[in-house]
Amino acid sequence: MSQTPALRLRQAIARTEEATRERAPVGRHPDDADDVLGTFATDGALGFDPFPFLRALHEAGSRVVVIGQVAGIMHGSTELTGDLDLLWDGTPQEADALRDALVRCGCTDLPDLHREQVGYRVTGAGGDLCTAALPWGDMDVMPCLTGAETAHDPAGFAIRYVALDDLIRMRRALGRPKDLRRADELERLRT
Repeated sequence: MSQTPALRLRQAIARTEEATRERAPVGRHPDDADDVLGTFATDGALGFDPFPFLRALHEAGSRVVVIGQVAGIMHGSTELTGDLDLLWDGTPQEADALRDALVRCGCTDLPDLHREQVGYRVTGAGGDLCTAALPWGDMDVMPCLTGAETAHDPAGFAIRYVALDDLIRMRRALGRPKDLRRADELERLRT
């Protein structure tokens, strides 16, 4: 288990903090992100710190997998983000672990975990909780759960994140301009 992906994420969070230090809120939430700039251009980037929630997920015994741009950063992408998207299996056991972690991190409005995709907000982060039942074009994302990679954070917890090839396929399946740009970047990182 490598620390490098977690260190990349810690460096990106520090860059996000520096880049948004003088930025005032504009009322654009991550759900309002456009398909080109992504959530970094929203208020979600202000104070973005996914580490307390990632630690809480680990401590709750959750097997969620980080997807989206946070996973991209862990693989070496240089684009910043303002949300933490997660993939999970939709089982009752995982729902219990998710609820535990959400409550630990200040979620006062627990999301409906019976849905294929639902937004969440905790102190320092927000994003989407996606089950493998959510349509991803013609891609079956269930193998992304079993094929996930694991990083060891220096603070003493593990972070599961989607494997590089799976993330590239997910990006291409979504097909938005930001996803295609980021898939191309990830392809270049592979060589």
